Amino acid sequence: MPPVLELRGITKRFPGVLANDHIDLTLNEGEILALLGENGAGKTTLMNVLYGLYTPDEGEIQVRGNPVAIHNPNDAIGQGIGMVHQHFMLVPVFSVTENVMLGVESTKNGLFLDREAASQRIREISARFHLDVDPTARIEDLPVGVQQRVEIIKVLYREADILILDEPTAVLTPQEADDLFKVIRSLVQQGKSIVFITHKLKEVLSLADRITVLRGGKVVGSTSTAETTEAELARMMVGREVMLEVEKDAPNPADVVLDVRDLHVRDDRGAARVNGVSLQVRAGEVVGIAGVQGNGQTELVEALTGLRTIESGQVTIAGQDMTQAAPRSITEVGVAHVPEDRQRDGLILTFSVEDNLVLNTYYQPPFAQGIVLRRDEIRRAAAERVKLFDVRTPGIDVPVSNLSGGNQQKVIVAREFSRPIKLLIASQPTRGLDVGSIEYIHRRIVGQRDEGTAVLLVSPELDEVIGLSDRIAVMYRGQILACMPTEETTKEQCGLLMAGVHEEPIAQASA
Repeated sequence: MPPVLELRGITKRFPGVLANDHIDLTLNEGEILALLGENGAGKTTLMNVLYGLYTPDEGEIQVRGNPVAIHNPNDAIGQGIGMVHQHFMLVPVFSVTENVMLGVESTKNGLFLDREAASQRIREISARFHLDVDPTARIEDLPVGVQQRVEIIKVLYREADILILDEPTAVLTPQEADDLFKVIRSLVQQGKSIVFITHKLKEVLSLADRITVLRGGKVVGSTSTAETTEAELARMMVGREVMLEVEKDAPNPADVVLDVRDLHVRDDRGAARVNGVSLQVRAGEVVGIAGVQGNGQTELVEALTGLRTIESGQVTIAGQDMTQAAPRSITEVGVAHVPEDRQRDGLILTFSVEDNLVLNTYYQPPFAQGIVLRRDEIRRAAAERVKLFDVRTPGIDVPVSNLSGGNQQKVIVAREFSRPIKLLIASQPTRGLDVGSIEYIHRRIVGQRDEGTAVLLVSPELDEVIGLSDRIAVMYRGQILACMPTEETTKEQCGLLMAGVHEEPIAQASA
């Protein structure tokens, strides 16, 4: 029996870049294939070719032994290929049924939407694959884990039997991830075939049947989960040995640098998102905020960095009241910020790499003399930072939009870590990065802590929070449910708190 999907010699070139270099890949029926690789290794390009967003320069795609032409996503769906994107493609105010129907609307009498027929089909899909989704529920009322299931239902509703799952656990609690794995195994048991893209090596080894690793646009190896280890996979991805565990000495916390008192913040629609948060971070320690994305972490960080108005409460940084301060004033007291949305809040995409590397200091010496920019100093600093932080770019003069997501993130980290700071606010600092880059940035964060910087880390990645933090605060529905020393908690306890399950009274988050 031929493979359900086969890519033969797929090659894709962009100006100055060979993104996919004669890639061969096979997926068998009823199989989970994990696709691993560094940022820029070619995974996204390859999947975009498969899903019809790019046309390959060379190579052939076969589905069930037959060559096929895929020019757009409709062609892919017509071949039974569906993709669940990392960022959900759902309309929050629509119901599950309305979201699933979008683009393939059922009608009755040729005029009216047949929501009843669509809802019945969704119930059948939900029951068959153990998805447990109510077709009448509104998306904005559903937990993130259930929203992920809706995305899967959308693909199954379109009768896909080859599923591409791109970082499917990125915003899930450990318990929700376990539930998703049960769903994936159920899909496979009923004949579906899955390409699973993730940066989490533990997930690969627990879920996949086979693993294909890309590096530099080429396949560098394929193996089965029974024949490999995390360390070996990391070495294949990066081309060298990688330290997978965060190495750090015991903290030496000193004076309080960040002091947050009874903070209340609303979102853009006026809904309360931060509800009475109190938190302290001392020099020389990392305090990690764990929580499923969407529980007020974004609004908290925006308030602390001057990007969002504070309704009430107080924020003190390095002894100064910065409650309603502007972003520049907060930067100038020694605050570095790695935002969760690098393209919206961290970069100006049309600007060059060198200009993005001085966005918050361009008006200061040595980069400016009065109102005149000193281009030679900007270029010199950019060249140094690109080299030091391993930013892979054709040149410092190219638009930062030309870089991969991971290298865009490195530009932000290089900018923020290249000046004296007292407080580092890092929101998802390794989002979308490969294991080699994650290792490097984790080491730099620990280095900042050891130099006496206070670090507030916000991440939905529980392993990251546990690995880096000296204390962990768990945030749920705008509140800190508990704050405890890392050595006194477990991943399971944190996961339950992230889901809002707690028996003890809410703990004080200050030291």
